[in-house]
Amino acid sequence: MVNLHSHHDISAPRDTIWGLLMDFGNIQAWWPANAPIDIERVELEGSGVGMIRHIYNVGFEGAVSERLDSLDQENYTLQLSIVGARPAGLLHYQATGKLTELDNGGCRLTYDSEFLAEEGREDEAKAFLLGAYELMYLGFDGVAA
Repeated sequence: MVNLHSHHDISAPRDTIWGLLMDFGNIQAWWPANAPIDIERVELEGSGVGMIRHIYNVGFEGAVSERLDSLDQENYTLQLSIVGARPAGLLHYQATGKLTELDNGGCRLTYDSEFLAEEGREDEAKAFLLGAYELMYLGFDGVAA
């Protein structure tokens, strides 16, 4: 199992970003436009904790399907997993995102994840995930602007 830790400071208030994260099925509301990974469409399965967002990206064969595993509104924390067919050789993926307030009125998104990849594809999986995190941060910076 490989663990990744990442964080990013966003100049928007925590409640603004939390509202976007809680609206799990509406990733297109904050995902950056014209990004290297561009969302074509999102199909939802279920609602609330346990729901799955099937994200169809331009140029990708199938959907990346993310399940909302938990949502802790009191602590501004959510957990998600990639389920079904996984990209970049991933065999297992789970992440926990937590928002904390900063003194300047912004917030910090801390993202801790663990993954398991096919043998020999660990670097590819790590690069894919870190790239996705950078796009997520770029999207939230766009909301803050």
